Amino acid sequence: MHTGTRARLDRIGTDGNYLTVPMDHGVTLGPVAGLRDIESTIDAVTSGGADAVLTQKGIAERVHPNKNDAGYIVHLNGSTVIGPDENDKRQTATVEDAVRAGADAVSFHINVGSDHEPDQLTALSEVTSEAHRLGLPVLAMAYARGPGVDGHDPEALGHAVRLAEELGADLVKTAYSGDAESFAHVVGSTAKPVIIAGGSPEGDRATLAAVRGAMDAGGRGVSMGRSIFQHDDPGAMASAVSAIVHDDAAVDDALAHFD
Repeated sequence: MHTGTRARLDRIGTDGNYLTVPMDHGVTLGPVAGLRDIESTIDAVTSGGADAVLTQKGIAERVHPNKNDAGYIVHLNGSTVIGPDENDKRQTATVEDAVRAGADAVSFHINVGSDHEPDQLTALSEVTSEAHRLGLPVLAMAYARGPGVDGHDPEALGHAVRLAEELGADLVKTAYSGDAESFAHVVGSTAKPVIIAGGSPEGDRATLAAVRGAMDAGGRGVSMGRSIFQHDDPGAMASAVSAIVHDDAAVDDALAHFD
């Protein structure tokens, strides 16, 4: 890994663990709660302990004044829930766009097992080559999604994270398999750090239990969007997740951050 890539990877984490809050959902879902006044949300989650925030390139000017020296990741593809196929992620920015937007890293989403996997596989490979040429780390969002694919199956998730490493990703985000024992298989499928997605909010305790399970399995953190930025208290939720990711807290101790 080049020195610049390593230095920038350190900017989006703390001591090798990562708490990233993706807020690119304005493309996917529209201006949902938590994203209308994205400036206040960014300030809250970074003040609460998020290492980095993630958006599409067009939001960059709203990010930098409010991120409290946290890292910044620009996401390079997307789709919408009202389009013909949400799994058909199309490229929305280049690595050079991300550099101009002041990014410390880039991210790219691939659905392993979907009809669009071949194009996304090629695109991720090209993104990692270009990003590393410029010294930027790549977060691959590698999901197991497609016809007949169980998106929480540890074998499928293990394939997805290994594919991401094989194509050059430095950090891999995927779905949580549901328990620490099965997620240990996912983590062990790659030498790269694995972090979990948040998915649809299921309540504070369930969310924090998933984070605890992922860390117990050898995971290195989270890239958690709606469970944090749509929370009634985004700063407190970020602080609770940070307690587990960075301070090895138990779930009950993390829940005390809401008191």
